[in-house]
Amino acid sequence: MSRYFLGVDGGQSSTRALVADETGLVLGQGKGGPCGAEHFRDSVFESIQAALGNASLTAHTKFAAACLGLSGGPGGDREAILRELVSAELCVFHTDALIALTGALAGEPGVIAIAGTGSIAFGRNAAGKLARAGGWGYAFGDEGGAFDIVRQALRAALRNEEGWGTETILGELLHRATGVANMNDLLHRFYTPEFPRAKIASYAKLVDQAAREGDVTARDIMNGAAQALATFVAAARRQLFHRGEKARMSYIGGVFESEMLRNRFQLLVELEGDVHVHPPAFGPAAGALVEAFRLAHLDIFPLNSVQR
Repeated sequence: MSRYFLGVDGGQSSTRALVADETGLVLGQGKGGPCGAEHFRDSVFESIQAALGNASLTAHTKFAAACLGLSGGPGGDREAILRELVSAELCVFHTDALIALTGALAGEPGVIAIAGTGSIAFGRNAAGKLARAGGWGYAFGDEGGAFDIVRQALRAALRNEEGWGTETILGELLHRATGVANMNDLLHRFYTPEFPRAKIASYAKLVDQAAREGDVTARDIMNGAAQALATFVAAARRQLFHRGEKARMSYIGGVFESEMLRNRFQLLVELEGDVHVHPPAFGPAAGALVEAFRLAHLDIFPLNSVQR
């Protein structure tokens, strides 16, 4: 009988599941809602059942091994819920950073920068040692993440509006996107449930737009974000690799959709020498699947992963 493996990426925006056989062939994929506290169980269940259905397997299939990577990390209550949902001989829970690392680097040692709503650099060397830099959350860090980019943009727009900052079109773009009366109004509304962090972070694309249109303030914000992310990568790399030791570097997250930021980030990282930044090989769900294979002592990678 074939053995089946499960990898799940439980993210803030959606939950993705992959089912594969013991040869590494991906048989099915499924998608669920955001893996937040309110809909956690439903989102994970929905994604797994969709993947099983797509693979033409029954809803009661028992996996040889499963790995679930969760935004915010695993916890006691969450793990208990997942053990009820997943039938597996072997099961492991990781942070979303670890499965993103495994997927982006195709399971090889190295470091990645993750920049979505927040930011962190995460790495692993050949001995299996892990290291991180950043990822302190929106109140104390997350420099280079989308929320921080928008926070800086709003501050610049407020300074301009009050007459003590440089000229910038950021206020105009934020006004059009949100329909607020002025930047002070937007500041106060950003503190309300009407604007959760993920929604605020989505306006980072406006900062990239302004930078591409030649706005100096926006350009400085985007370049500063690239510098922060490159600094995180360098810090994580120094914890894991000797100078001159080659290691793969990559990136993942919506912030890197900005060509300006991505190019600047790559230039800054490669200035360190002996390193080349690669686009991510695969996504986090594929990374979770690889960790499931490893749990069963299988050194393979999904042959036809759809999570590139």
